[in-house]
Amino acid sequence: MSIAASHHEPLHYAHWPHDVPHHLDLPATSLWYNLEVTAKRFPDRAAVIFYDSVLTYGELRRQAEAIAGWLQQECGVTRGDRVLLDFQNSPQFIAGYYAILRADAFVVPVNPMLKTDELRHYVNDSGAQVVLCAQDNWPQLSPLMNGQPEGIATLGRALVGAYADALTNETDLSIPEFARAPMAIEPTAQVAHWTDVVAAGRVPAPAQAGPDDWCVMPYTSGTTGKPKGCIHTHRSVMHVMYFGVIWGKASTDTISLGVVPMFHVTGMQAMNSLIFAGGTNVVLPRWDRRLAAEAIARNRVTNWTCIPTMVIDLFANPDIDQYDLSSLTYMSGGGAAMPEAIAQKVKDLWNLDFIEGYGLSETIAASHSNPPLRTKKQCLGIPICDTDSRIIDPDTLVEQPQGATGEIITNGPGVFQGYWNDPGKTAAAFIQHDGKTFFRTGDLGRIDEDGYFFMVDRLKRMINAAGFKVWPAEVEAMLYKNPLIQEACVIGAFDAYRGETVKALIVARGGANGPETAEAIVAWAREHMAAYKIPRVIEFVDALPKSGTGKVMWRALQEAENAKTAQKNAA
Repeated sequence: MSIAASHHEPLHYAHWPHDVPHHLDLPATSLWYNLEVTAKRFPDRAAVIFYDSVLTYGELRRQAEAIAGWLQQECGVTRGDRVLLDFQNSPQFIAGYYAILRADAFVVPVNPMLKTDELRHYVNDSGAQVVLCAQDNWPQLSPLMNGQPEGIATLGRALVGAYADALTNETDLSIPEFARAPMAIEPTAQVAHWTDVVAAGRVPAPAQAGPDDWCVMPYTSGTTGKPKGCIHTHRSVMHVMYFGVIWGKASTDTISLGVVPMFHVTGMQAMNSLIFAGGTNVVLPRWDRRLAAEAIARNRVTNWTCIPTMVIDLFANPDIDQYDLSSLTYMSGGGAAMPEAIAQKVKDLWNLDFIEGYGLSETIAASHSNPPLRTKKQCLGIPICDTDSRIIDPDTLVEQPQGATGEIITNGPGVFQGYWNDPGKTAAAFIQHDGKTFFRTGDLGRIDEDGYFFMVDRLKRMINAAGFKVWPAEVEAMLYKNPLIQEACVIGAFDAYRGETVKALIVARGGANGPETAEAIVAWAREHMAAYKIPRVIEFVDALPKSGTGKVMWRALQEAENAKTAQKNAA
């Protein structure tokens, strides 16, 4: 079939890669089956390299099946049960993820930076009875176990692992302390050790989950402040993952740097794509520019999914010229627009076009991506295979012409099934348009003359701090628990490195609005919320502007902040 643009074809088909079909015939299997097949085909191939320690596909499958057996036989996990997964990027995250799927259960990945107060909602809302977690996250989770003083009735069993257990080879790399720390938590009737469970080698029941079973439930927040679970089936995850394999030409020769957080849909789908293709994942638990450069050079990394702040920081390393990074053949990412100067530097140094994309938790990573051979800078790209995106007026819902600004809506196999236990928000997230069901992204964009999508603004109230999405209403709800705070409004402030950072305008209780109070509020926030949500800027005010109905006029405060930034930049 010709892919030349015509009156009935989308504009972007004129720029579609000639070797990629418009429609994907998906495997009619579960995601688990991808690992099973790759492990049978290449049992001795390196699935994961972790600080020079190698985990083969055969061993990864063995670990996942042993943990699945424990989940079923010791914890009573059955088809569709939710299981929390709380690890940084590591062999354990990958084995745990696929173990939950092998048990026919539903993965609930959580940000390992979350504190007890934040995790409580995930446990309560999902109804998870079991958690797989790293020992450095255990202090935040242990108060939520059934029988503890702050306990929640559902969470009854935990499988705790130490990253050090995956360090099987000697290395001269500088391994951070948290990754070297040996297991220091005592096993109990509720708490099992990762190594013990893997060694026991329980055999799980035959896998039953198919394409339409629940697969993974990433959480996303919104204007109400409470995170919402996005229900994805094996089919929706498989579609976006399979697209990534074909678009990026992943194969058994692909060696990828896995440093984007895997609890997040971008890192998760990069992980899933590699397992499908039989490639190797060089995993780092958290960003470190020297270790990242060393990992690329030492392992001859070919593919890197990243966020712009990582690339900016990599280039800021004064020793960058000491590393041979010439093996890189494909760089892609999203989360925020890549600054044009940095994209140009990638092109000049490595002759690579950075492939920008766009997606949400609700679309399990990319719904749009730039064609590798015809990229545009600071552009969301074009809709992926089988995906239809339009621009509508967010108030009238009327479709807008090319070039006009409106809300991006998306229809496709990667779109989620709805929000967990929230039919009201699910109904509000979708509209019927042109005979199809479209998801309302809450992002304002436009389509150019070639059919490429560009971000213009946000309809949703959100801060993008170095790729981490911060929802002001959630931060405000937590700040109101602080006895020093009478009222609070959270907005985004310009930050040269993070792009945006979190700013809190606060009416202090009792008028205590000096630097000591600000320090006390930040210290309190560190104990109660993930680091990326903590207000980096605190401004005390006598009162917050309110509408006639008594609502805080956050948009006016945000616009004033934006104007202040524009004024500074102009000067």
